[in-house]
Amino acid sequence: MEAMAKLNNVPTSPRKMRLVADLIRGERVSKALTMLKYESNHGAGKLEKLLLSAIANWQLANDDAKLEDADLFIKKIFVDSGRMLKRIRPAPQGRAHRIRKRSNHVTMVVDNMNIDAPVVEATQSQEIKEEKS
Repeated sequence: MEAMAKLNNVPTSPRKMRLVADLIRGERVSKALTMLKYESNHGAGKLEKLLLSAIANWQLANDDAKLEDADLFIKKIFVDSGRMLKRIRPAPQGRAHRIRKRSNHVTMVVDNMNIDAPVVEATQSQEIKEEKS
């Protein structure tokens, strides 16, 4: 079963956050946490906290399953642009230039890599073989 976590209005541009999100997309949770811990980019710390939140959400949804046996991986992660603060900076000759302070929204989905095989019912040919023996 998958679990989701969202992070809204992070004061980092979406382009910079996507660089970090692309590093960990599809990776196992343990490897992604290690990568984020040692990444120098500013958004890595925020994504590390988001990943820990997604893991906690998965544990709440799956009380009976152990985290060590689950083999979690990052199924989806995407970064959307958030609100934009608009400021004005003085420019030469009495003009003004617009400054856009961007923010982003990050959504992360964590899922179990061990997919339990569905229970296959016995077919008629298997039942016939069992009756003969």
